[in-house]
Amino acid sequence: MEIVNDAGLDILFRKARTFAGWQDKPVPETLIRAIYDLLRMGPTAANCQPGRYVFVTTSEAKERLKPCLAPGNVDKTMAAPVTAIIAYDQKFYDHLPEMFPPADAKSWYEGDAAFAEETAFRNATLQGGYFILAARALGLDCGPMSGFDPKAVQEAFFSESPDTKVTLLCNVGYGDRESLHPRLPRFDFERVAEIV
Repeated sequence: MEIVNDAGLDILFRKARTFAGWQDKPVPETLIRAIYDLLRMGPTAANCQPGRYVFVTTSEAKERLKPCLAPGNVDKTMAAPVTAIIAYDQKFYDHLPEMFPPADAKSWYEGDAAFAEETAFRNATLQGGYFILAARALGLDCGPMSGFDPKAVQEAFFSESPDTKVTLLCNVGYGDRESLHPRLPRFDFERVAEIV
Protein backbone atom coordinates (compact mmCIF):
# COMPACT_ATOMS: atom_id res chain seq x y z
CA MET A 1 0.00 0.00 0.00
CA GLU A 2 1.26 3.46 -0.85
CA ILE A 3 1.47 6.21 1.75
CA VAL A 4 1.08 9.95 1.41
CA ASN A 5 4.45 11.69 1.21
CA ASP A 6 5.60 14.42 3.59
CA ALA A 7 4.41 17.20 1.27
CA GLY A 8 0.93 15.70 1.24
CA LEU A 9 0.90 15.31 5.03
CA ASP A 10 1.93 18.96 5.37
CA ILE A 11 -0.96 20.01 3.11
CA LEU A 12 -3.54 17.93 4.96
CA PHE A 13 -2.32 18.31 8.53
CA ARG A 14 1.02 19.74 9.63
CA LYS A 15 0.97 23.07 7.77
CA ALA A 16 -2.80 23.33 7.35
CA ARG A 17 -4.43 26.03 9.43
CA THR A 18 -7.93 27.24 10.33
CA PHE A 19 -8.44 30.51 8.47
CA ALA A 20 -10.54 33.51 9.45
CA GLY A 21 -9.14 35.88 6.79
CA TRP A 22 -9.64 35.32 3.09
CA GLN A 23 -8.20 36.49 -0.20
CA ASP A 24 -10.68 38.04 -2.61
CA LYS A 25 -10.43 35.12 -5.00
CA PRO A 26 -13.43 33.05 -6.10
CA VAL A 27 -13.66 29.28 -5.87
CA PRO A 28 -14.97 27.87 -9.16
CA GLU A 29 -17.95 25.52 -9.19
CA THR A 30 -15.78 22.80 -10.72
CA LEU A 31 -13.61 22.84 -7.59
CA ILE A 32 -16.64 22.67 -5.28
CA ARG A 33 -17.85 19.63 -7.23
CA ALA A 34 -14.37 18.09 -7.05
CA ILE A 35 -14.42 18.43 -3.23
CA TYR A 36 -17.70 16.55 -3.11
CA ASP A 37 -16.42 13.86 -5.49
CA LEU A 38 -13.57 13.17 -3.05
CA LEU A 39 -15.48 13.39 0.25
CA ARG A 40 -18.22 11.02 -0.91
CA MET A 41 -15.64 8.25 -1.13
CA GLY A 42 -14.97 8.34 2.63
CA PRO A 43 -16.51 5.50 4.66
CA THR A 44 -19.79 5.83 6.54
CA ALA A 45 -21.74 3.23 8.54
CA ALA A 46 -23.42 0.83 6.10
CA ASN A 47 -22.55 3.35 3.36
CA CYS A 48 -25.38 5.49 4.76
CA GLN A 49 -24.01 8.81 3.46
CA PRO A 50 -26.34 11.05 5.50
CA GLY A 51 -24.47 14.26 4.62
CA ARG A 52 -26.36 16.97 2.75
CA TYR A 53 -24.62 20.12 1.54
CA VAL A 54 -25.38 23.68 0.57
CA PHE A 55 -22.53 25.79 -0.79
CA VAL A 56 -23.22 29.44 -0.06
CA THR A 57 -21.50 31.60 -2.68
CA THR A 58 -23.82 34.46 -3.69
CA SER A 59 -24.40 37.75 -1.89
CA GLU A 60 -28.10 36.93 -1.55
CA ALA A 61 -27.39 33.57 0.08
CA LYS A 62 -24.77 35.11 2.39
CA GLU A 63 -27.37 37.63 3.59
CA ARG A 64 -29.70 34.74 4.42
CA LEU A 65 -26.90 33.08 6.40
CA LYS A 66 -25.70 36.21 8.19
CA PRO A 67 -28.39 36.42 10.92
CA CYS A 68 -27.80 32.74 11.75
CA LEU A 69 -24.17 33.32 12.73
CA ALA A 70 -22.62 34.04 16.11
CA PRO A 71 -21.31 37.65 16.10
CA GLY A 72 -17.67 36.54 16.00
CA ASN A 73 -18.25 34.53 12.83
CA VAL A 74 -20.04 37.15 10.73
CA ASP A 75 -17.15 39.08 9.18
CA LYS A 76 -15.05 36.04 8.28
CA THR A 77 -18.05 34.25 6.79
CA MET A 78 -19.12 37.25 4.74
CA ALA A 79 -15.55 37.53 3.40
CA ALA A 80 -15.15 33.83 2.55
CA PRO A 81 -15.73 32.91 -1.09
CA VAL A 82 -17.71 29.81 -0.05
CA THR A 83 -19.43 28.68 3.11
CA ALA A 84 -20.34 25.02 3.14
CA ILE A 85 -23.38 24.11 5.21
CA ILE A 86 -22.94 20.49 6.19
CA ALA A 87 -26.17 18.88 7.29
CA TYR A 88 -27.63 15.42 7.64
CA ASP A 89 -30.76 13.65 6.50
CA GLN A 90 -32.43 11.99 9.48
CA LYS A 91 -34.18 9.61 7.09
CA PHE A 92 -30.99 8.59 5.30
CA TYR A 93 -32.13 5.00 5.72
CA ASP A 94 -34.71 5.44 2.94
CA HIS A 95 -31.76 5.29 0.52
CA LEU A 96 -30.11 2.22 2.04
CA PRO A 97 -31.73 -0.30 -0.35
CA GLU A 98 -29.79 1.48 -3.11
CA MET A 99 -26.68 2.44 -1.14
CA PHE A 100 -26.22 -0.80 0.84
CA PRO A 101 -27.78 -3.68 -1.13
CA PRO A 102 -25.92 -6.51 0.66
CA ALA A 103 -28.37 -6.40 3.60
CA ASP A 104 -31.72 -5.00 4.68
CA ALA A 105 -29.98 -2.10 6.47
CA LYS A 106 -33.06 0.10 6.26
CA SER A 107 -34.73 -2.11 8.87
CA TRP A 108 -31.87 -1.38 11.31
CA TYR A 109 -32.86 2.30 11.52
CA GLU A 110 -36.49 2.64 10.44
CA GLY A 111 -38.67 2.79 13.53
CA ASP A 112 -35.76 3.67 15.86
CA ALA A 113 -35.58 7.46 15.62
CA ALA A 114 -32.90 7.83 18.30
CA PHE A 115 -30.57 5.31 16.65
CA ALA A 116 -31.16 6.88 13.22
CA GLU A 117 -30.46 10.38 14.60
CA GLU A 118 -27.27 9.26 16.32
CA THR A 119 -26.06 7.48 13.18
CA ALA A 120 -26.93 10.40 10.90
CA PHE A 121 -25.26 13.00 13.13
CA ARG A 122 -22.09 10.97 13.69
CA ASN A 123 -21.62 10.02 10.07
CA ALA A 124 -22.44 13.43 8.60
CA THR A 125 -19.99 15.02 11.03
CA LEU A 126 -17.44 12.46 9.85
CA GLN A 127 -18.26 13.52 6.29
CA GLY A 128 -17.57 17.10 7.40
CA GLY A 129 -14.05 15.95 8.29
CA TYR A 130 -13.72 14.36 4.88
CA PHE A 131 -14.88 17.68 3.40
CA ILE A 132 -12.04 19.56 5.12
CA LEU A 133 -9.41 17.04 3.99
CA ALA A 134 -10.75 17.03 0.41
CA ALA A 135 -10.73 20.84 0.23
CA ARG A 136 -7.18 20.99 1.57
CA ALA A 137 -6.05 18.26 -0.83
CA LEU A 138 -7.35 20.39 -3.71
CA GLY A 139 -5.42 23.48 -2.63
CA LEU A 140 -8.10 25.28 -0.63
CA ASP A 141 -8.06 26.53 2.94
CA CYS A 142 -10.81 25.92 5.49
CA GLY A 143 -12.36 27.63 8.47
CA PRO A 144 -14.78 25.20 10.15
CA MET A 145 -17.19 26.71 12.68
CA SER A 146 -19.76 25.68 15.22
CA GLY A 147 -20.79 29.22 16.23
CA PHE A 148 -24.20 29.43 14.57
CA ASP A 149 -27.87 28.77 15.24
CA PRO A 150 -28.57 25.37 13.63
CA LYS A 151 -32.36 25.85 13.65
CA ALA A 152 -32.06 29.24 11.96
CA VAL A 153 -29.72 27.81 9.29
CA GLN A 154 -32.13 24.94 8.76
CA GLU A 155 -35.07 27.33 8.30
CA ALA A 156 -33.07 29.55 5.94
CA PHE A 157 -31.67 26.77 3.74
CA PHE A 158 -33.58 23.52 4.35
CA SER A 159 -37.14 24.71 4.97
CA GLU A 160 -38.43 22.30 2.31
CA SER A 161 -36.55 19.39 3.92
CA PRO A 162 -37.79 19.06 7.52
CA ASP A 163 -35.78 15.86 8.06
CA THR A 164 -32.51 17.67 7.36
CA LYS A 165 -30.56 19.03 10.33
CA VAL A 166 -27.39 21.16 10.30
CA THR A 167 -24.20 19.97 11.99
CA LEU A 168 -21.32 22.18 10.79
CA LEU A 169 -20.38 25.24 8.78
CA CYS A 170 -17.05 25.53 6.99
CA ASN A 171 -15.71 28.58 5.21
CA VAL A 172 -13.63 27.67 2.18
CA GLY A 173 -11.35 29.59 -0.13
CA TYR A 174 -7.83 30.89 -0.34
CA GLY A 175 -6.74 31.92 3.13
CA ASP A 176 -4.98 35.17 3.90
CA ARG A 177 -1.80 34.01 5.65
CA GLU A 178 -1.32 37.50 7.09
CA SER A 179 -4.43 36.93 9.21
CA LEU A 180 -3.03 33.87 10.96
CA HIS A 181 -1.99 33.84 14.60
CA PRO A 182 0.77 31.55 15.84
CA ARG A 183 -0.32 27.91 15.89
CA LEU A 184 -1.85 26.88 19.19
CA PRO A 185 -0.48 23.89 21.11
CA ARG A 186 -1.65 20.32 20.63
CA PHE A 187 -1.70 17.54 23.22
CA ASP A 188 1.14 15.02 23.22
CA PHE A 189 0.10 11.40 22.75
CA GLU A 190 0.75 10.43 26.37
CA ARG A 191 -1.67 13.03 27.72
CA VAL A 192 -4.72 11.94 25.78
CA ALA A 193 -4.13 8.45 24.38
CA GLU A 194 -3.13 4.98 25.41
CA ILE A 195 -2.44 1.70 23.70
CA VAL A 196 -3.98 -1.27 25.51
